[in-house]
Amino acid sequence: MPELSRIVLVRHGETVGRSSIRFYGSTDVALSAEGCAQMRRAARAVVGKGVGLVVASPLGRAWKAATIVAPGLPVRLEPGFREIDFGRWEGLTREEIEARDPVLYRDWQAGTPGFEFPGGERRASFRTRIRIALEGLLACGQSSVVVVSHKGVIREIVLQLTGEPLDEGEPALAGVVPLALSRGGSWLVVRRRSVPQVSPRRPVAGEPGH
Repeated sequence: MPELSRIVLVRHGETVGRSSIRFYGSTDVALSAEGCAQMRRAARAVVGKGVGLVVASPLGRAWKAATIVAPGLPVRLEPGFREIDFGRWEGLTREEIEARDPVLYRDWQAGTPGFEFPGGERRASFRTRIRIALEGLLACGQSSVVVVSHKGVIREIVLQLTGEPLDEGEPALAGVVPLALSRGGSWLVVRRRSVPQVSPRRPVAGEPGH
């Protein structure tokens, strides 16, 4: 059985709900026309890499993106790679969150220990389900896979595999983060590419993404 040695992590593109400014975790918003175009550009960093398996979050913005990034290949849905549930912050902008929950917002920005999204999925549970899904991926029997998912999921996968966090704000919408297994058995980020957003916003400290 081949050993998995290459994982290409791809974040979905812009959505009809404006994922560039709003926090959509468990909410199933669709890719917008702009997002589809972003994914077609992102596909250039993915095609021709001998991909043996395409895996996607079951949320529509991710699996649709997967069909664009890897046209003609079947897509396996992995519930463990869906985005975290932001609870009552679902669909809100950063400014709306600060206005509605100023104390929690400050805790979030400060990285206060024990912070949880109000009414949302516990972050420990989020990390655990990603770990379980990742264990299954590593045993998939393919040497190269593409995973199309969400910002928070991609950041957690990179952290669990490499032990190092991505830079603040990464990956951007339609961003591509390739990982490779070194000869010593360690996972490394080999390069980073992203498609610029039309209206970029300042990264939020401690932001898990969506």
